[in-house]
Amino acid sequence: MTLLVTGGAGFIGSEIVALALAEGRDVRVLDSLRPDVHRTEHPAVAGERLPDGVGFVRGDIRDPDVLDGVLEGVDTVLHQAAKVGLGVDLADAPDYAATNVLGTAELIAAMARAGVRRLVLASSMVVYGEGAYVDDAGRRRRPAARTVRDLEAGVFDPVDETGQRLAPDLVTEEDALDPRNAYALTKLAQEHLVTTWARSTGGTAAMLRYHNVYGSGMPRDTPYAGVAALFRSMIARGEAPRVFEDGAQRRDFVHVSDVARANLAAADRLVHFPPSTARAFNVGSGSVTSVGAVAAGLARAMGGREPIVTGEYRLGDVRHITASSSRAREELCWKALVPLETGLREFAADGASAH
Repeated sequence: MTLLVTGGAGFIGSEIVALALAEGRDVRVLDSLRPDVHRTEHPAVAGERLPDGVGFVRGDIRDPDVLDGVLEGVDTVLHQAAKVGLGVDLADAPDYAATNVLGTAELIAAMARAGVRRLVLASSMVVYGEGAYVDDAGRRRRPAARTVRDLEAGVFDPVDETGQRLAPDLVTEEDALDPRNAYALTKLAQEHLVTTWARSTGGTAAMLRYHNVYGSGMPRDTPYAGVAALFRSMIARGEAPRVFEDGAQRRDFVHVSDVARANLAAADRLVHFPPSTARAFNVGSGSVTSVGAVAAGLARAMGGREPIVTGEYRLGDVRHITASSSRAREELCWKALVPLETGLREFAADGASAH
């Protein structure tokens, strides 16, 4: 089986490539080496985690000629290439749409031309918007977007129509989708495009909804770095990490090595999917933690200053989003293996050594 990993020189993509090679798989990489992600134009630096023997093509996912060339002889595509981040600033909306939506549209069109019928998509938890909640009666509820008035008043937890606080629950793949920023909208559009491709071609697809991915090699000091990387950089500079809201936001942090394993597990299972199937899977650790706890854990591991809880907020943020990954466990035979404490120690050491 020949795998094509789009975005294969990036944080998650390079981890997938390394694992695939370690398992003896044939791997090809397509990456544009965007400077806002890689902080360099030089492939030897941006792709430094790509081992020898990997077929590397530098090119844009939106270029049909590049795609036609790189897809020749490919059996399965693992589509990681994307512009990531919150997408709160509307000035970023055209780039999100062009990179994520148009890029995926060009990819599936090229796959149809090449006769490639298996696809693993890097989707995201952001397609859910706010996570799952239950009210005092135990009924499952989907709260409306938080209002500026409540956020300004420090009322961060979602409430029902009577003003009663809702309790967070684990989100499943059957929960309603409610993207609440530009990035989230493009990730959902990717899922719709992939579903259309599967129906049209008889192909099979696994759409992996990543939760908060972290680990060595995570982009640092870019506007699109994840919250764990932002905290780590602050601590390494001698600053106290700044935690928005009250720090109690619930998240599921999953190690990049576990995400790589999920991709290859999905690639292997695609041959058993019924034709024209595109199926979503949560990819999380199954361990619920808070943003404030991650900031504090990194500060301790790096010998840094205690976090400052600021009360600030971003309107595009959601309060709580944690995953049930039981479908992936049952259908992909996958589960996360790296405990958060172990992963954070490694992540902190990687950050300290880089400064």
